[in-house]
Amino acid sequence: MPKTRCVSLVLLLCAFLINSTAWAADAGDVQPVTLLTENFPPFNMAQGGKNFARDPDVSGISTELVREMFKRAGVRYNLSLRFPWDRIYKLTLEKPYYGLFSTTRTPEREALFKWVGPLVKNEWVLLARPDSPIAVKDLKEAAAYRVGGYKNDAVSEYLQTQGVPTSNTLRDQENVTKLERGQIDLWATSDPAGLYLARQAGVTGLKTVLRFKSVEMYLALNKDTPDALVQRLQGALDQMDRDGEAERIRSAYR
Repeated sequence: MPKTRCVSLVLLLCAFLINSTAWAADAGDVQPVTLLTENFPPFNMAQGGKNFARDPDVSGISTELVREMFKRAGVRYNLSLRFPWDRIYKLTLEKPYYGLFSTTRTPEREALFKWVGPLVKNEWVLLARPDSPIAVKDLKEAAAYRVGGYKNDAVSEYLQTQGVPTSNTLRDQENVTKLERGQIDLWATSDPAGLYLARQAGVTGLKTVLRFKSVEMYLALNKDTPDALVQRLQGALDQMDRDGEAERIRSAYR
């Protein structure tokens, strides 16, 4: 092989390796993504309802979607379920290569994260005890009652912007007890997650007083996450939607 051609091939190979390494670093292959979630059934949950669990002892619709998405994208990750939401939310805001799911994408949060999704849909509701006489037509009427919420949860954040004060807990399950004891009149939560939590606590028959918003939930990534990594994950999820795998996972929990 002529010397000049050999040199050209070596230079071309070096350029390819440099670009490949840059892509790998940019896409997140060098550093695994730390994925955080909480008990929010049926979207993400630990076996036995524990407040701490590591992969593979975490299940749920969003969990399975995220696992498959990272597998298809070829991106390494560490997954853990922790408590409380307020803490893992702040960790994801502060730490590069951190991701949080299932996170509601709201206008207030839009610029705080980079987003992959949607993973699942969720409905926001106000629940009351089975024997409650409360009936409201809208959130304006709901503001006259004692409403229990969950700290740093999108539902509570939204209600406060609508002029509905909420008394927030660090554990959403605590609102089931407060509702039963008459310490709150209404529980601001989501369907199906709220009813699922209530059943776990042995409480059934809660009344849906008002459905006030339908939202989509995403994987929220720290805003310093490389765009190439975000696009790679979104591409994998889009592929799952096209080939039916995403719907298979969602329908398995219905």
